[in-house]
Amino acid sequence: ESRRKPARGCPCPESGMWTVSYIFPNGDKYEGECCRTSDGVVMRKGTGTQISSSGAVYIGEWNNDMMSGTGTLTHPSGAVYKGQFQDNRYHGNGTYFFPDGTKYCGTFNNNRCESEGDFTDSEGRVWTGTFHRKAAPIKLARNTL
Repeated sequence: ESRRKPARGCPCPESGMWTVSYIFPNGDKYEGECCRTSDGVVMRKGTGTQISSSGAVYIGEWNNDMMSGTGTLTHPSGAVYKGQFQDNRYHGNGTYFFPDGTKYCGTFNNNRCESEGDFTDSEGRVWTGTFHRKAAPIKLARNTL
């Protein structure tokens, strides 16, 4: 356990930050930074890696004990999200890689595709459009084959 100055916006600035390795009762593992609130609650804050007992892996930034900031979440299915998180959700710019080789690159809002984005199909064709809650009026932008 090492101690350093608190990160900006930490709800526990007087206690500072620690780097820890912790195994939760459900088998999840966390290695990274945390802080202690004035109530004595230890919270993930800063950067860290969480490996769930189901095999999901998150590497990135934490705030108030939630995935918030930039990170990568790899699912047991092989799906991967790289980008911005807010309160444990995909939120902001990011790329979602589906297990079948397709991907969406654009803006997310509360775990949903929102706004302008590009969808690359399994044959490498890129479709672009304005996405709203998964559906989008899209057109073939360019053929990358």
